[in-house]
Amino acid sequence: MNQGQLLELQQRLLKAEKENKKRSQELSRALNEFKLLVARRINMTKNDTVDMKWKELKLPVHLTNLYYYLPHLQEYEDAISPNVIFGQQRTGVSLVMGIPTVKREKQNYLIDTLQSLIHQLSEEQKKDCIIIIFIAEVDADYVKSVAESVKTSFPREVQSGVLEVISPPASYYPDLSNLKKTFGDSEDRVRWRTKQNLDYSFLMLYAQPKGTFYLQLEDDIIAKPDFIESIKNFAAQQSQDWMVLEFSQLGFIGKMFKSEDLPFIVEFFLMFYKDKPIDWLIDHLLWVKVCNPEKDAAHCETEKSKLRIRAKPSLFQHMGIYSSLAGKIQNLKDKDFGKNVLHKAHNNPPAKVDTSLRIYQEYTLEKVYKGQDFFWASAPVAGDYIRFTFSNPLEVEKYLFRSGNMEHPGDKLFNTTVEVLPAAETLRKELVSNGSKFNYPATKDGYLKIGAFENGIAEGSINQSIGRIKAIRLSVSSDSPVWAILSEVGMSIKAFFNYLLLNELWFFQSYSIVNHLSE
Repeated sequence: MNQGQLLELQQRLLKAEKENKKRSQELSRALNEFKLLVARRINMTKNDTVDMKWKELKLPVHLTNLYYYLPHLQEYEDAISPNVIFGQQRTGVSLVMGIPTVKREKQNYLIDTLQSLIHQLSEEQKKDCIIIIFIAEVDADYVKSVAESVKTSFPREVQSGVLEVISPPASYYPDLSNLKKTFGDSEDRVRWRTKQNLDYSFLMLYAQPKGTFYLQLEDDIIAKPDFIESIKNFAAQQSQDWMVLEFSQLGFIGKMFKSEDLPFIVEFFLMFYKDKPIDWLIDHLLWVKVCNPEKDAAHCETEKSKLRIRAKPSLFQHMGIYSSLAGKIQNLKDKDFGKNVLHKAHNNPPAKVDTSLRIYQEYTLEKVYKGQDFFWASAPVAGDYIRFTFSNPLEVEKYLFRSGNMEHPGDKLFNTTVEVLPAAETLRKELVSNGSKFNYPATKDGYLKIGAFENGIAEGSINQSIGRIKAIRLSVSSDSPVWAILSEVGMSIKAFFNYLLLNELWFFQSYSIVNHLSE
């Protein structure tokens, strides 16, 4: 290619960018109208979470640029109206996280992904973010089943507005049966990546008016602890104008954009949605914006790196094996994520531990209680238990038990209750004879059932009127099809009383040793 051709190409690119900006402004105006529509709908349905009923939010019909790239939309009145299955239509947050999810042939990772994300959020952070799950399917039964699973797993987050679930109308997608095959990809792969581009575009447009920044995630990832704080700090450190902040090196995972840039970015995607995968399109968009055809490739990469800034270590790791593309096995791992944290330590009070479960290799119960490793055992059966008996009865205020971990997210405890044994013998006898007076069911051996595992986690407070506790037990009520991991055990004791109690125990032990040595 000679210099004249390069200059002609540069002029064409500049003209295309100018036209893109014009269309982006049109789309931005349209999205502002969308914000007003959302606000009006909020006033109409304030505090009303839709219970598996389709609620439609109409996008303005004069989005001529969308109709230009997707001309079939003109045939349907509601082709770009998102089906909002449930959500509180929260707006004005700092961060919106978008997660597209589709039906997979084998394992689905969505709930594990959401669990990883939500567990890392503080209550304050939950008030300033939204996680939008875009079920990119038109099968109403499948959409309903996924939505129900999310709502059952995370009822508080749905009710508070942290989680929203949407899906596209069937008329949104064009005919994908006669796509041109490119780059040696099979017809199925071309169709898969083309639909994926449309899915990202729909989700981004829906998310755009809701917050300051938009973070693209996938439905088969795990997050590092404190990922929100890390993102916030990294963004604050940037002195130059950026377009993409990358918190993972893989594909389109962990890419953050300014919401104000999304209309322009989406329009570029829609121009070439049938031609290339989404991560390639982002790279081409950056090329159009900053690369000079008269300069070499190294100069181009330098200029692009000013707009696309990479954070290390990575905050998100791909954990799925079965791709959303049928038949594809995908063992992608982000080497910059570092070693997976497979357990979390707590400063627990002295206790004797025992279990009826068959322990696997060196993954003992003692190790998880002391914060040294996780506990791993073969599949529990009804009647199995895990027990923590305190060296001295304590007033326990809170408890936390987490099953499964990043490498084995499915190895969780199911149908398992949390039970406490009051220290007072008279109280235990009363519970056995007359049942519980604390609104907790009592067992035949004097334990109180105070909680249960939900989605692999048991967490809660203990009624202080129970008094000091001798033991905490996890009781399995039915056979499990999977092995069980305990990756986190935490006991929060009543500080002042137990400080005195434990120090009194230490004093008498020390006194006895000194006395023995002096004899």
